Amino acid sequence: MGLFFAAVGLFVGYGAALLGSREVRYLTRAGLEEIQILTNRRSLDEMVSDPATDPATRGLLQLVLDSRAHAVTLGLEAGQTYTSYSDVGRDTLLLVLSASPPDCLCPHTWKYPIVGRVPYKGFFDPRMAEAEAARLAAKGLDIYLRPAGAFSTLGWFEDPLLSTALTRDSLELAATVFHEIAHNSLYVKSATPFNESFAQYVGYRAAEDFFRSRGDTARASRAAARLADEQVMGAFYRALTDRLEAFYRSRPKGDSLTAGRRSIAAWARTELSGPVGAQLTTTRVGTMTEGPINNARLVGIMIYRTHLEWFDAWHLRHGGTIERSVATLRDLMADADGDEAFERLERELATPN
Repeated sequence: MGLFFAAVGLFVGYGAALLGSREVRYLTRAGLEEIQILTNRRSLDEMVSDPATDPATRGLLQLVLDSRAHAVTLGLEAGQTYTSYSDVGRDTLLLVLSASPPDCLCPHTWKYPIVGRVPYKGFFDPRMAEAEAARLAAKGLDIYLRPAGAFSTLGWFEDPLLSTALTRDSLELAATVFHEIAHNSLYVKSATPFNESFAQYVGYRAAEDFFRSRGDTARASRAAARLADEQVMGAFYRALTDRLEAFYRSRPKGDSLTAGRRSIAAWARTELSGPVGAQLTTTRVGTMTEGPINNARLVGIMIYRTHLEWFDAWHLRHGGTIERSVATLRDLMADADGDEAFERLERELATPN
């Protein structure tokens, strides 16, 4: 996952000059956490060579190094990302907050230097996260707090592999490496859904290529199936948000708003337990069928699943190779900003090849 706030946290001087005390405390905490993470780094090469390293952990760390090396062969800008490891000393790295009005899929955004506006905010301090969530909920917003185990500083710092991201699932671990390195390779300011969906696509597509290059056809096939499931879910959530947006345009209030959201939630449960669920091969939808509509949760989900089919079409148009598709997409996105990123991609795909 490509959270970008931690790099910004080091710009405390900027924040102190322009932001209120709550934001200064937030940026200061983020900066201190980043410093602690960087201070605790250990070289992955050294850990792999150290006989004291647990054999299972050594295998996972070697997989990270091998994935990094493969990213370079695919033309991705690995830089120094994931050449080291940092133990954060806890199970949950941070909590990520999203918010949206209950009658509009309109993400609340936070603005920071360099990265622009982003529709989420990550907190290392749970109490600070809960206080901000309560503050926004008191304004009547839908809120969604979720844990995250990794983030990117877009190459500004030598991002280490964090202990919270060291999953035993080798496919997801490799995909995480490629996902975070993808952010180094292409980033459009104030275009979070574009950036995250691009990295999500590259993460699984590169993982497929990586495992296939090692003769591991089972994991390569699972990576391809996982990406296919992501596209199925992306299409489902697009249909869901289309229904909600059409409903919200009628400006429902009070009981009408509640009843409409409940009705659309029932439609979503039927779809997930029926035709959508039937298409999935690697994704379980059991827990997704529970609970009411939460616009903030939908905004957070769609960040990673927006127009994945467009990235797939772009990939195929450029020979089905990651190196060429990423390079040409980077050229297309030169100087793009915000919604312009998807607009450019859509316009270019509509142009005959």
